[in-house]
Amino acid sequence: MAYSCDVCVKTFTSKSNFVMHEKIHRNERNHVCQICKKSFIRKHHLDAHHLIHTQEKPHVCVICNKVFSQKKHLTNHYRVHTKERPYSCDLCGKEFSQKYTLTNHYRIHTQERPYSCDVCGKDFSRKNFLIVHYRVHTKQRPYACEVCGKAYSQKSHLNLHYIMHTKEKPHSCEVCSKEFSQKSNLNRHYLTHTKEKPHS
Repeated sequence: MAYSCDVCVKTFTSKSNFVMHEKIHRNERNHVCQICKKSFIRKHHLDAHHLIHTQEKPHVCVICNKVFSQKKHLTNHYRVHTKERPYSCDLCGKEFSQKYTLTNHYRIHTQERPYSCDVCGKDFSRKNFLIVHYRVHTKQRPYACEVCGKAYSQKSHLNLHYIMHTKEKPHSCEVCSKEFSQKSNLNRHYLTHTKEKPHS
């Protein structure tokens, strides 16, 4: 006997799977975390969530010994070692190791920007872009230099700043081998070889 969902017409051969599926449409979340009150439809999702609070990480990578609280995170991590990219864009063919990176990539094609700033209305394609943007309004600078204390809103800006202290110059010109601390300075330098003017 087949069970058919009235909402999305999906069919199930198992009644228990059908009942569980109906809860998704009703947003029925009966399994509640007693620590943070986050709720879940399935009990095993709640059990996996509990590991966040206990800091327990039972899943170990046999290659590099990195540990994870959830098996799915370990599965995703293995692709760092195997170079496996099972998710591919059906528009341009680009491949990805994680499903969420493919989802983010699709927004390049669709121009979709589902995350909106409730302060100024600016839209973003990724949630983390919106989080970083909020710091423009809050003036929050969570990334501080351990050497001089200067703080930044983005970690990438702090990393660039650290190069000032280390005097490191990781970007070198392929033409004359001159080295630069920042890639933007190297790009400007390349114009001296091509005889282009930066603002022509």
